[in-house]
Amino acid sequence: MELRLCLRLHARLPSAPKRSRLPSPAMVLLPASGRLRIGWSCGDAPRRIPNSAIFAVRADGAQGDAVKERSVSVILLSGGQGKRMGANMPKQYIPLLGTPIALHSLRTFCRMKEVKEVIVVCDPSYRNVFEDSIENLQIPIKFACPGKERQDSVFNGLQEIDRDSELVCVHDSARPLVSSKDVKKVLEDAAVHGAAVLGVPVKATIKEASSDSFVVKTLDRKTLWEMQTPQVMEPNLLKDGFDLVKRDGLEVTDDVSIVEYLKHPVYITEGSYTNIKVTTPDDLLLAERLMNEE
Repeated sequence: MELRLCLRLHARLPSAPKRSRLPSPAMVLLPASGRLRIGWSCGDAPRRIPNSAIFAVRADGAQGDAVKERSVSVILLSGGQGKRMGANMPKQYIPLLGTPIALHSLRTFCRMKEVKEVIVVCDPSYRNVFEDSIENLQIPIKFACPGKERQDSVFNGLQEIDRDSELVCVHDSARPLVSSKDVKKVLEDAAVHGAAVLGVPVKATIKEASSDSFVVKTLDRKTLWEMQTPQVMEPNLLKDGFDLVKRDGLEVTDDVSIVEYLKHPVYITEGSYTNIKVTTPDDLLLAERLMNEE
């Protein structure tokens, strides 16, 4: 259960930059994990709010409005080849319970009131997969071409988003089981912190090894998280990150890494272990089983 606190500031906070005020009201979330997140976005790291700012507590389970309706652009990455699947088509177009894998998460996003548009990054020869489903969707679908690397595909999708969007949400179409509940949580965290990513605590014991396969040390799994998608950021943060990545010729493996290069904090929103990435035939069987259990 999340405890939601509504805040209002009656004066400028001493630690805030000049001319910066906390929106009124602001939302503070206390998730089931018990980690209190208090802060606001003033262009840098979240800051603590004095207790005197609290004027009301909502414990009735009502949804907060930290993320506005139709304020989020989703970039759905669907340009991979999926060679490990061993199929005659990219994995994201293989049927999962009769529906192409990529359409499962597309429909999840299109049912959310926060989402204003979806930019599908895919090979033009597969656009018909999405176009044929548009008549049943309530929001605009745009297209962008994939790039050589993942970061290039994200960059291409970023060029197509509505300039008034307040958040950009990047998701792998090969993760068809992402829940709207988890998406909402990571959107809310990104609205507070500027950038957030779904992740789950690592269960396995992880060891660092040398180049010749000898154990160097055992890592403390209490501090290790497995990253998932969606990964959500303010558009300007992502754009500034890309400027830095391109200038310095950097390569990144996920989207929030681009923001990390700016030294901007990225919040990890705890997601679900069922949000698997379908990469191999075994993953496909697991996804079918999980969906049948819903």
